[in-house]
Amino acid sequence: MVELASEIRLAVDSGETAIGLREVIKSLRADKAKLIILAVRGEEKASGNVEHAARIANVPMVRYSGTSADLGTVCGKPFPVSMLSIIDSGNSRILELKGE
Repeated sequence: MVELASEIRLAVDSGETAIGLREVIKSLRADKAKLIILAVRGEEKASGNVEHAARIANVPMVRYSGTSADLGTVCGKPFPVSMLSIIDSGNSRILELKGE
């Protein structure tokens, strides 16, 4: 898990990400999302909508084992983050970890 958290932070800092339900959906609709990361304990209804959209778009998903508050901290944000999409991984190897 430590490696996933550090790769998420690196992707947020050096790449391009979309944070939150609206932005993640926009990135999926624009065919820009390469990976979706969902907090295990977040907004369940919103997660279901994103999971459905990601399956249709054939975008892989990863569950972050912490809460949305934990994911927000990993992203360096002062608020809970229930989900984010990776658009450009930057210097991160997050796209290599998606199969784990």
